[in-house]
This record gives sequence, C-alpha cells and structure tokens, in this order.
Amino acid sequence: MEFSDRYKKLNSKKNKYSWSETRDAWLFTGIGVVLFLVFVLYPQVKNFYMAFTEYNILPGQPSKFIGLDNFRTMFFSDGALGESKYFWVAFKNSLWAVIVTVPGQLILGVMLATIIHNLTRGRLLYKILLYIPVISSWIVVSVLFKYIFQDTKGSLVNYALIQANLIDTPIAWLQNATTANIVIWALCIWKGVGWVMIIYTAALQSVPKSMYEVAKIEGANAFQTFFKITIPLLKETTIYSIVQLTIGAFGIMIQVIMITGGGPMGKTETLNSYMYSQAFSQFKFGYASAVSIVMGIVVIGITLIQRRAFKEGQ
Repeated sequence: MEFSDRYKKLNSKKNKYSWSETRDAWLFTGIGVVLFLVFVLYPQVKNFYMAFTEYNILPGQPSKFIGLDNFRTMFFSDGALGESKYFWVAFKNSLWAVIVTVPGQLILGVMLATIIHNLTRGRLLYKILLYIPVISSWIVVSVLFKYIFQDTKGSLVNYALIQANLIDTPIAWLQNATTANIVIWALCIWKGVGWVMIIYTAALQSVPKSMYEVAKIEGANAFQTFFKITIPLLKETTIYSIVQLTIGAFGIMIQVIMITGGGPMGKTETLNSYMYSQAFSQFKFGYASAVSIVMGIVVIGITLIQRRAFKEGQ
C-alpha cells in the first residue's frame, strides 16, 4: 500500500513536470510558429494562388481563375503588346548580373581579404573603410551613381575620362542599354565587395600558419601558396559566398528603379524590377506572382546546381 502511494506521487510529479515542459516549449516556439504561418507560409500560398488568377485588389471584387494564362503570357505572347519579349530581356539581364557581379565581387573580395590579412598594421581601418558601402542605403548609393554617371561633361566619370584624354565627348551612360547595365553591375560590385572581404578575412584566420611555413620551406612562391593552400582550404566559404551572391544578384531591383527606371525601353529591367513594375505600376498582380514563382524556381535551381558542382569537385 505504501509502495503504491509512493508510485502515484512520483507519477503525478512526472506528469506535472511533463506538462510544464510542454507549456514552456510552446511559449518559446509558439510565437515563432505563428509568425512563420502569418508572414511566410500564408504569403507563399497566396502568391501561388494569385499566379493562376487575374487577381483583383479591389475589396469585394472577384479574381477570375485563368489557369496557366499568366505563364503563357510570360513565355509565349507575341505582338506589340506581348509581355514575353520584356520578360526575356529581364531574364537575360538577371543572368548577366549573376555572370558579371558574382565573380567580380568574389575575386576582388578575396584579393582584398588576402592583402588585409597579410598587413601588420591598419587592418581594422581598412576593414571599416571597405565595409562602409555594404551598410550604406541602396537608395543613397544608387542616386550617387546616377549623378556621377550623368551624360554631361561635369559628371565625375565623364570629367575624369575627358581630363585623361580617353574620350572627347561625354558618354551617355544611362541612355544606352549596355552602358546602363554596366553602371548597375559596377554599383553592385562596389557595394558588395566589402561583404566578401569580411567573410574571407574571418575565414583566413582559421587556416593554420604551419601550412604556410611548410610551403615556404618547400620553396613555394606566393602564387602557388594562394592557389594550392589558401583557396582549397576555404572551399566551404567559397560555396557559401557564391550562393549568397547569386541570390543577391537575382534580387537586383532598387538599383534599376533609382538609376534607370528600367529604361531605355525596358532594356535594363531585371526579373525582380520587372515583377515589381508589373505589380505596382501595371497592377497585374496575378502576372507578377507568376513571374515571382519562375524567379524562385530559377534561383533554387541555380543554387542546387552550384552546390552539386562543388560537391562533385571534391
């Protein structure tokens, strides 16, 4: 009888502690779950639904279900009013942004990180100076680049080129699709290189100094040491950086809106800026949702290919 009472008390305490732990767990995770459902899952599900409708934002107005028409318009529509050609221009510009800005930021960032890592004095100062563009507002730096690349003789870039006798007349940087895209890519590289530098300066500290000492004894020069020791040992950092930079390149939007507005004639639009203009300028929210789904699939696909390529390279 005494044993039975003691067992009941222990079981009661166990149930009490179990309920208490469950309650505490829900208190900690419940808010996160609610926020995830409201701000992540619901918008994704709603966006997917909108992509198959002619979505109407007016309260009480029905949104017509049109199936795959938004995707057909995106890929196959022709004629003067067809959206297909504008979508493919934006798609091409996004791919070019990845091809140009990702290697540009990565190469310059690694070079700067290596130089700073080998300095004996002033490391912190150089890190701060190079990181300032990273934390600067995209709107501010975009307006700055727009003014220094104006088509007048007094703009900073044209003035410098004229003074250096490299050109005779000012270049209309933002009036030509090629040069306008170059300005946007230059801004992305300038602003992002500091982030890459910080990532690699941190990673370089984990490389054992003994490996460099052995390489020096073996007669390896700086070039051989960098490509045979430093780069292979930082492979995980490189994978992470490339994936993040690729996602960032597909996210180009503010630069386009502030510098070119998508012009001339939509030739500098990227997928992100094109989606934004279709939603908030043309009010084609269903079509914009379809563009966002395609962009998400492309980004995920490229990221998976990159990861697979690096794993096979190992």
